[in-house]
Amino acid sequence: MYKSFTKDITLSDGRVITLETGKLAKQADGSVVLKMGNTMLLATVCCAKEAKEDVDFMPLQVEYKEKYAAIGRFPGGFLKREARPSDYEILISRLIDRVLRPLFPEDFHAETFVTVQLISADKDERPDALAGLAASAAIAVSDIPFNGPISEVRVARVNGELMINPKFSQLQNADIDIMVGATYDNIMMVEGEMDEVSEEEMLEAIKFAHEEIKRQCKAQMELAEEVGATEKREYDHEVHDEELEKKIWDQLYDKVYEAAKSNKEKQVRHDALDTIKQEFIASFPEEEQEELNESLINRYYHDVEKKAVRDLILNEKVRLDGRKTDEIRPIWCEVDYLPAAHGSALFTRGETQSLTTVTLGTKMDEKMIDEVLIQGTDKFVLHYNFPPFSTGDARPARGLSRREVGHGNLAYRALKSVVPNDNPYAIRVVSDILESNGSSSMATVCAGTLALMDSGVKIKKPVSGIAMGLITEKESDKYAVLSDILGDEDHLGDMDFKVAGTEDGITATQMDIKVDGLSYEVLKEALEQAKKGRLHILDKMVETISDPRTDYKAHAPRIVQLIIPREMIGAVIGPQGKIIQEIQNETGATIVIEEEGDSGIVDVFAITKDALDDAVNRINKIVEIPEVGKIYNGTVKSIVNFGAFVEIIPGKDGLLHISELEWRRVNDVKEILKEGDKVEVKLIDIEKGSGKLKLSRKALLPKPERQERPSENRS
Repeated sequence: MYKSFTKDITLSDGRVITLETGKLAKQADGSVVLKMGNTMLLATVCCAKEAKEDVDFMPLQVEYKEKYAAIGRFPGGFLKREARPSDYEILISRLIDRVLRPLFPEDFHAETFVTVQLISADKDERPDALAGLAASAAIAVSDIPFNGPISEVRVARVNGELMINPKFSQLQNADIDIMVGATYDNIMMVEGEMDEVSEEEMLEAIKFAHEEIKRQCKAQMELAEEVGATEKREYDHEVHDEELEKKIWDQLYDKVYEAAKSNKEKQVRHDALDTIKQEFIASFPEEEQEELNESLINRYYHDVEKKAVRDLILNEKVRLDGRKTDEIRPIWCEVDYLPAAHGSALFTRGETQSLTTVTLGTKMDEKMIDEVLIQGTDKFVLHYNFPPFSTGDARPARGLSRREVGHGNLAYRALKSVVPNDNPYAIRVVSDILESNGSSSMATVCAGTLALMDSGVKIKKPVSGIAMGLITEKESDKYAVLSDILGDEDHLGDMDFKVAGTEDGITATQMDIKVDGLSYEVLKEALEQAKKGRLHILDKMVETISDPRTDYKAHAPRIVQLIIPREMIGAVIGPQGKIIQEIQNETGATIVIEEEGDSGIVDVFAITKDALDDAVNRINKIVEIPEVGKIYNGTVKSIVNFGAFVEIIPGKDGLLHISELEWRRVNDVKEILKEGDKVEVKLIDIEKGSGKLKLSRKALLPKPERQERPSENRS
């Protein structure tokens, strides 16, 4: 038998979240089942008893997995089983990781695995908004040291009203859709998309989310107390050498401070800082060098470097590359860089550079989505690649990293709202980062905008993005908000805050806060400074190209969308696809037909304009409704004794009776026509009931004048 403990959390709309522990997965260090309606998540955490040697970081791994059985579906593919995580599962794993990771004690280095599984699902409930709460609750009921609890909620604004954890159906009308992660006291993470909202509106949504998170954190504290999990395990994961630490601080701090201040270029600075460390090691007698603990030296030196750089910025308002706190690095842009691409752009900001391409395709190129709860297609996709050479690393590229998935998703969210709804193309944007020193995801947003405009896609407005940073000092209440941060400023700072948008508002944001007690006033200041920087970058971009090109590139494929009556779809396809295949084979065009309500949507896609026009004309003829009195250039399909059958529209034949061939009497149709002849005819009647078409050729011929017989002389 088992003894379970439960805790209920009631949302403002009456839905109840239940946390239960003690029933499932009892051999894990902590496990919780979260239930809301038919949605159930099983969250577990397992932590090694000891840390591995020479590990000076938190080896945390978070996995979010959705089971197809949760909704009564079979997985796709040959094996019919869950395989590698989808992009969606990776993104949810990252959302959980980014809130949990900073809250483990700095000196806790035991391998920790957090797993959240969707085991039952409701088609209209979004489980991703509950995953962070489930993960935190599992840690809360364990003995693992953790400075939480935390929770995550989705906040959306629908018809002007903010709501917590909206349903799938409600999100369709939302103009704000963000995930917020926080402890009881502090915001830790924000990520989401918006429809050109103001900074004030975004802050309001964050505050609204935090109030609900506080209630969920309190429920976890109460559950942990009931379970008896308030006492955490003891650990000792770090070896210290106080004498060595003091020596490094005393001898190297001033040198590091000066090196950080004097060397403005990234690689030169890194080389100078590395030289200081190597000279320190070399200063020991040769016999002592072999006994030095290099991992300890690296750890203490990193602490010195972090403190020196932060002090430099806070005390002298001097950044590593010499800029002011709100100054943006030099920007240059170029479009149409790749002559064979459908659209391309180079965006370079300081030492960060993106080469981005746009490819236009048909419906058959759309991304197929087959998740547990989400199925369909996506016409707009964005892929982000971060090769090792972009940071000068001599290592191989091995598959797609979670970071690349996350950065690409952020840029995708920033741009997707400006792609027009009536765009007929499937669009693929690919950003290849060629250099990186700070915010390559925001460079992707800028380069993506330029490439889309270069391709001729009629985006609604250009979008730019900027990465902000923050350096704080609790003891003195000093802080510095940094615009357009460098990679080192991101690594050594207290906040990484990315915001993208148009001149009229924010379209996407991602924020990670690594420090406790960040006030909303400081956050508001960062948002305002970000807006100024974002608009500055936008001005630089539109100097290169201000509006989408009036037409697509000459070598870009052309696409025309036709709307036809639903009942005409069969006529276009033909028996066993004969007609549509014939059009595609003879014109070289690609034709895709879909039903939508009472209409058929026909996408005609071709490499050349001539091929496109030919295919469109053929389709228009097929769907054309025969009109009495109209003249058609038909083709003789067959000849019979009483006339000929003439195809006036593809798939539509009419009878040209022998009496309608000429004004004179014709005894044999073959005197005038043979099969395959082109003949101009007029539709003179459509028989009621049967719909049979009656054609005339003689109606288009001049009528001969009537000749009188000569009078006979009678004698």
